Amino acid sequence: MQTMPEQDAATAASIAAAVDALTGRRIAILTGAGVSTDSGIPDYRGRGAPVRTPMTVEQFLASEDARRRYWVGSHLGWRVFAAADPNPGHRALATLESRGIASGVITQNVDGLHVRAGSRRVVELHGTMRRVFCTHCGQVFDRRDLAERVETDNPWISVPESVALGPDGDVLPESTAGFRIPACTVCGGMLKPDVVFFGEFIPAEKFREAEQLVRTSDALLIAGSSLVVNSGIRLLERARRRRLPIVIVNRGETRADRRATVKIDAGASDVLHTLAETLPPLS
Repeated sequence: MQTMPEQDAATAASIAAAVDALTGRRIAILTGAGVSTDSGIPDYRGRGAPVRTPMTVEQFLASEDARRRYWVGSHLGWRVFAAADPNPGHRALATLESRGIASGVITQNVDGLHVRAGSRRVVELHGTMRRVFCTHCGQVFDRRDLAERVETDNPWISVPESVALGPDGDVLPESTAGFRIPACTVCGGMLKPDVVFFGEFIPAEKFREAEQLVRTSDALLIAGSSLVVNSGIRLLERARRRRLPIVIVNRGETRADRRATVKIDAGASDVLHTLAETLPPLS
């Protein structure tokens, strides 16, 4: 693993306390957008993040114009989004799992970087941008294949080398005029990315999978999430009720700082790398 910069005294002390709390325990990990910022994918709520008004599921399903805006913006951003590489934080978590210290990763991110970094047990709470499905017949499509269809049907569309990327891989398009919305090649139905939109519920079976991971672990490590989304708080409460150690790594405040055993106010990549280097194997 690559060398990371040294921490200040306060951060180093917090990391030492986290190591004490986590040593000898199998750790469930919950990650948010702050884990992917070092891969070039911005955070919705981090310091300096722009104010955004993401499309709701109601808007997407009810309006053809809204779907046209979504698919143009999503396509323009997806090429850059899909090219993002795992960073040292993602690789550190994969290392912890390979050493048997981490039981798996629950992520609120849709970027697929944990999988690409080598993590094997990944619960993608909010879905993944890797897939698209038909809301009518259920057929699933690879996003790479869909991107080729979009460009074939809309040869005028340009994919700029540098775009203002959002956490979900979209940009605000300048124009949607003339754009042909992709449809299901099986039944002609409406396509939707396999992600949980704002205003949409996490599938019950997916949340149960995340709960099971926490239930079979001895500690919870939360990285890069301000815990504004209720699913994260619910999982933290599952751990707290079992009196498990809870370590939070996040720049700035979260909704659960007072409930944490240790809070580390620092970047995720640096801290996760240090934890992977420091935590001893389970005896």
